[in-house]
Amino acid sequence: MSQRGVQLDLGRFKCSICLDLLKDPVTIPCGHSYCMKCIQGFWDEEEKIPSCPQCRKTFIPRPVLEKNIVLADLLEMQKINLCYAAPEDVVCDVCTGRKLKAIKSCLICQASYCEKHLQPHLDAAAFKKHKLVEPSKNLQENICSRHDEVMKMFCRTDQKCICYLCSVDEHRGHDTVSAAAERTERQRELEESQQQIQQRIQDREKEVKLLQQEVEAINHSADQTVKDSEKIFTEVICLIQKRSCDVKQQIRSQQQTEVSRVKDLQEELEQEITELKRRDAELKQLSLTEDHSQFLLNYPSLPPLSESTHSSSINVRPLRYFEDVTAAVSELRDKLQDILREEWTNISLTVTHVDVLLPEPEPKSRADFLKYSLQITLDPNTAHRRLLLSEENRKMTMMKKTQSDSDHPDRFTDYGEALSKESLTGRCYWEVEWKGYLVYIAVAYKNISRSGDESGFGFNDKSWALYCSQDNLFFFHNSIQTSISAPGSSRVGVYLDHRAGVLSFYSVSESMTLLHRVQTTFTQPLHAGFLFDHVGETAEFCKLK
Repeated sequence: MSQRGVQLDLGRFKCSICLDLLKDPVTIPCGHSYCMKCIQGFWDEEEKIPSCPQCRKTFIPRPVLEKNIVLADLLEMQKINLCYAAPEDVVCDVCTGRKLKAIKSCLICQASYCEKHLQPHLDAAAFKKHKLVEPSKNLQENICSRHDEVMKMFCRTDQKCICYLCSVDEHRGHDTVSAAAERTERQRELEESQQQIQQRIQDREKEVKLLQQEVEAINHSADQTVKDSEKIFTEVICLIQKRSCDVKQQIRSQQQTEVSRVKDLQEELEQEITELKRRDAELKQLSLTEDHSQFLLNYPSLPPLSESTHSSSINVRPLRYFEDVTAAVSELRDKLQDILREEWTNISLTVTHVDVLLPEPEPKSRADFLKYSLQITLDPNTAHRRLLLSEENRKMTMMKKTQSDSDHPDRFTDYGEALSKESLTGRCYWEVEWKGYLVYIAVAYKNISRSGDESGFGFNDKSWALYCSQDNLFFFHNSIQTSISAPGSSRVGVYLDHRAGVLSFYSVSESMTLLHRVQTTFTQPLHAGFLFDHVGETAEFCKLK
């Protein structure tokens, strides 16, 4: 425990001048301790009375310095304690009693040494050729168990360390080198592996940074889209509310107009009723006149009943005045619901089609490819006039005579080629079976030229084509030809990952053999297609299960 206490207070045994552990410690009259050389040098530089560097107390006359024996012994014990071997350390094989830590091991002596006992290996000529290594507890592993010799050789045939006697005995005739030479070779391989690992680390760190940027971009895009969508839907709601107010105002205005018309007519009719009642009273009074002469005298003075300006009868309809408006608004509601239902499907598909371009392994087996298979048909409007389409427009044959007389702006006019009706995006796979001398199996943008030298598949920047013949394979893009050293195949599989910019051609058999892969950036949807040069050549998009 006392040793541990000294270790914990090690800072108290440092010289305040050199800031290192005390060497030949001396204690001056004030009680502070210094290295003898440090305090002597300090006082030698003083022009005035000697003083303590810490408390500044002065001394007259200059003290005579004597080594502090107790402090020196304590420090020496501390140094020894620091060198003692812990359970996990390699111990000195020479030390007796409490062993010190070994600082080197000798492969020749098969022993480990502390600083003191290592000195002969450093000074004596007899030990100059001994191999010193870092302290090791497993020195015996370097000794041949059969010949009891240091294993300085390496057998590459058996991939193991051996001694010299092994190399001329049981390993005779094997590929053997010195362990140092093999270490040099392995060290070189290790450094190359380290470089590869470090490069891989740098690449992965870059990818992690890119993915973090992708996360930030996704979050920003989603937040902005939510904000924009809310604004648009709010505008739609405001527009509907405005139209609702407009309809309400129109109804009220029309209500006021129609009620006013009815009330005006009602007032006229009431005035007419009043006048008729007055006339009826006059006629009644005249009819009660007993004097015949007076009756006849007054009768002609009565004006005739004027004709009514209104219909003799007012047809009151059932209560259907503004109900047609309700029906019209209901019809609008139904149409909006239909539109929202249709557009909601499109919106949902658009949302779910958001796809971060993460590394996606390309399928390996044909079963994996078939997961992305789709049925492709040729568009008759694009087919050259000498092409005959059959098998529900899946098969194309080059004929000698013209097959179509109709003109169409999408039709190819200079080369025997056609494009698919379906546009290709995302991940998809299809297979082609062909016969004849040659065929170009291609993909192209829909806006590829339909005539001229640049309309041929592979001879422009809008198409990619695999040239297949019975003898050769080539790949064409933008008029650049790439030779393919692979056997031809009458059945070719095509894999497209539009988002990743991957286009791969495979020879289809029991195993998928890669013929050519393209890594690029597709800016438009693609269409599959064929191109022929000779009569009788055929190609067909296969039906895949």
